[in-house]
Amino acid sequence: MPPTAFSPFRFVLFATSVTAIGGFLFGYDTAVINGANSYLTAHMELSPTQEGLAGASAILGCIPGAMFAGFLSDRFGRKKMLFLCAALYAISGLLSAIPRTFDEFLIARIISGLGIGASSMICPVYIAEIAPEKWRGRLGSLFQLGIVTGIFLTLFVNRVIQGLGDETWNTAYGWRWMLGMEVIPAIAFIGLLFTVPESPRWLARRGRDDEARAILIRVDSPAHAEREMKAIRATATQSDPRFSSLFDVNYRRPLVLAVSLALFQQFCGINAIMYYSTKIFETAGAVKNVAFASSVWVGLINLVFTLVAIAFVDRLGRRPLLLIGTAVQSVALLLVGWLFFTGHHGPLLLGAVVLFIAAFAMAMGPITWIFCSEIFPNQIRSRAMSVAAFVIWVSCYIVAQTFPMLNDSAAIGPAATFWIYASVSLASFLFVLTMIPETKGRTLEEIGRMWQPVEAASKGPVS
Repeated sequence: MPPTAFSPFRFVLFATSVTAIGGFLFGYDTAVINGANSYLTAHMELSPTQEGLAGASAILGCIPGAMFAGFLSDRFGRKKMLFLCAALYAISGLLSAIPRTFDEFLIARIISGLGIGASSMICPVYIAEIAPEKWRGRLGSLFQLGIVTGIFLTLFVNRVIQGLGDETWNTAYGWRWMLGMEVIPAIAFIGLLFTVPESPRWLARRGRDDEARAILIRVDSPAHAEREMKAIRATATQSDPRFSSLFDVNYRRPLVLAVSLALFQQFCGINAIMYYSTKIFETAGAVKNVAFASSVWVGLINLVFTLVAIAFVDRLGRRPLLLIGTAVQSVALLLVGWLFFTGHHGPLLLGAVVLFIAAFAMAMGPITWIFCSEIFPNQIRSRAMSVAAFVIWVSCYIVAQTFPMLNDSAAIGPAATFWIYASVSLASFLFVLTMIPETKGRTLEEIGRMWQPVEAASKGPVS
């Protein structure tokens, strides 16, 4: 565990920051293939279909990784699942660097996808379960900060490795180093996980009250620990719920809200830009070097405005940031589509794309993970979060596969494609305005009681 000299905030910050390395590896692994793919394609002489499969293979692993992580984390604990995620990243990094055949490469990438999918479920849940309500928004945003930091740094890792040799060297070896570098942060993640505690809520649900109470005291104070233990006991169940329990009347509304927000997060087109930003700028007429520089700007703005979310999510709340973010997203995407429609590219297009990225990074990016991880009652949180993460990855796969077809289509083209994404952003604004409640400053148990019938919720915790 972290050193006992840590103040409560530093104790929680340390534990959640270590967990956020899972987000960093998620971001690195997601982005690294973009720099490696062209050299891999040349080295293995891949067909266009195989090249697309190489890029999407990790996402195919994300889907089962997210779906099964909830059950496994309920059974074996959040911390053990974090160890498993770190091990999957390390194994994938090694195997991705040394494949002899395309099939071996696909296996390695699917292994990384299992780690990404599991991380996307377990990291937000762990942070939500250990962070006090007064810091939960800021600390929950660290997971998204880890993702965008990983994506941003990967641009430069790929660029540095690419500069170590000529085209022939990169085709033979460069792409292997790009993928293999993931092993270093993965091993660091494994080492640091030995120093963090288990989730106190998981421990309490397993009857290990003394261990849970000791962690909660370190998190805040003895008084906080007693309040939390009383609230946890009031919502405790004797056994793990069945998957069908997610559809009980008391859980149906939070499940619908989480799944809907997950769909809106992906179908606004964020990963069309993150995966294909260079292609987008090249479509607009930019040469490769300018397109790469524009992609760097996209990554930098993504990082900076995630810090804005961290600064304000516990001050303003989830709803105000979501409303501002989705409204700006709608305007920015409408502008991107208009610029493609009229043929006005250059700095104006970069500015519109950057505006969209800034709006997403301060709202839908981090808050979707935070909201989905905090709205479910303790007894179903991990399995419900698995469903939300599963929906995110299926949606991500659909966007990644359909964007090139929509963008290159003579009937649709880039302008209409971005107008479709704009309509999704507008729908998400209306959804947040009418359906999403504020969760700022509430304990997880208080949020869980929001979904109960009025007469049951009014009774409050039972001693």
